[in-house]
Amino acid sequence: MSLLLPDLESEDGAEFWAGTSRGELLIQTCVNCDTPRFPPRPMCPQCQSLDFSWRQASGKGTIWSFVVVHAPVLSAYQDLVPYSVIVVELDESPNLRMVGNLLTRGDGPINEIDPNTIVIGESVEVVFKKVEDVALPCWVRSKK
Repeated sequence: MSLLLPDLESEDGAEFWAGTSRGELLIQTCVNCDTPRFPPRPMCPQCQSLDFSWRQASGKGTIWSFVVVHAPVLSAYQDLVPYSVIVVELDESPNLRMVGNLLTRGDGPINEIDPNTIVIGESVEVVFKKVEDVALPCWVRSKK
């Protein structure tokens, strides 16, 4: 299956993807005003500074929203429908959200979760699913 995967060497995102390959969720943060941002980009949306650092996030958050995909844009995903894509609000930064799949385990398929069981506000933790040469940030339900 040929999936559309990120450019691991892009100027803005290379460090983020290097972090995922080490099992770290790194967040780009403005050095000037301390605003975290995702996805990585050259300029701070708050103060327009070009200076930033990378901080490791806890990898914990809550489901802010989700969608169930029935008609994928990419044909490589056709055999996986229906599957869910969730939007996660990170615990350390309420306005910082990331998109990913909700899995039952780190190496689980993206279509294993019954969409009827997904609850907005539910706690999740990041896991890194290896797909080809990329460690994609995905999410599992937090252990109670």
